[in-house]
Amino acid sequence: MSTYTNYESILDDVKKFVVSYYRNRQDDRLFYHNLQHTQSVVKAVQQISTHFQLNEADRFTVLAAAWFHDYGHTGDMSNHEEKSALIAADFLKDCGLEEKVLDNITSCILATKLPQKPETLLESILCDADLFHLGSNNFMKKSKLLRKEVNALNSSKINKEQWRQKTILFLKQHEYHTDFCRLLLNAKKEENIKNLTGADYGNLNEVAEQPPQQETGRIFSAENNENRVIRGIDTMFKITSNNHQRLSNMADSKAHIMISVNAIVISLVISLLFRQIEKYHRLMIPSIMLLVINLVTIVFAILATRPVLPRGEFTSEDVKTKNVNLLFFGNFYNMQLEEYMSSMAKMMNDKEFLYESLVRDVYGQGIVLGRKYKLLRTSYNVFMFGLIVSVIAFVIAALS
Repeated sequence: MSTYTNYESILDDVKKFVVSYYRNRQDDRLFYHNLQHTQSVVKAVQQISTHFQLNEADRFTVLAAAWFHDYGHTGDMSNHEEKSALIAADFLKDCGLEEKVLDNITSCILATKLPQKPETLLESILCDADLFHLGSNNFMKKSKLLRKEVNALNSSKINKEQWRQKTILFLKQHEYHTDFCRLLLNAKKEENIKNLTGADYGNLNEVAEQPPQQETGRIFSAENNENRVIRGIDTMFKITSNNHQRLSNMADSKAHIMISVNAIVISLVISLLFRQIEKYHRLMIPSIMLLVINLVTIVFAILATRPVLPRGEFTSEDVKTKNVNLLFFGNFYNMQLEEYMSSMAKMMNDKEFLYESLVRDVYGQGIVLGRKYKLLRTSYNVFMFGLIVSVIAFVIAALS
């Protein structure tokens, strides 16, 4: 018999345990691998996990691993991942977690060891979160803190030029493992590489030595040039479209579940109960109620997935006034190829028209998703409350 696991409560205990450890340890040599780094990794994991819409168990797995991933870093940088994994396993062994969850937490922590070689999505999420700063505005500041820590922990010191060369090599060899981070962070990471290779690193360190600013999660600052802003906008559209597609797939999957379950119930009621209706005549009314509920549930589930197509045509006036979304197939599937290509060329040469079309496309996807989920919610509500009423009716009929 399966038991309910309160992941949020266990995660809260993990957070308290790790935070208490860091605050009580106070190793002044750890300028980088400290509580602030762990908290930033947890924040990054939350951001990436939200994109992938992980289930409760997977979300707990990667967040717990994030809290513990540098716990074993006590000044000796070698094998601290193994130490962290052992500490995490020891703390969580009596929390009532499934063996698979415990194994996944261990695997995620071990996957952060350089060079990173994650094999699963959860491992990839934690690895990308651990090096999230490589593609952020805080890269220079954190790089300086890491060099300061390395020099504090080792007898041989690394000067600025040596560190610059090592950092450039590391950045060029590094790759983010999730599509989300590649879209979100690669452009800024490339810019950080250019800053290291093309600018005076001494000046960059002076910038890094300024008072630290609170992380806001923003990728672009107010001083960004137009090209960087455009890249950020493009990334936003890609991520939003991917999220909408994922939500649409989830809605279709949920609707399929409703259709399948209720179709099975209808076939069972008709084949088993109605054959012996004379013997169980008292169950006639509850049976009909159940069939009606199943039928209504199926109808709403089908409506949620039934495609709605516009006429598939647009006019030259629509293109001239920029009042058409050429990116949605429903607006052009009845058009001739030559006319569509000519209109697309006009749109691609007009940045305002192009971005308006992208906005219309995102908005249109959102409208469709809203309709899907409203109908799907109605389907689930009818099934849930109808099933309760039907069961009550069956009980009353059986006892009467």
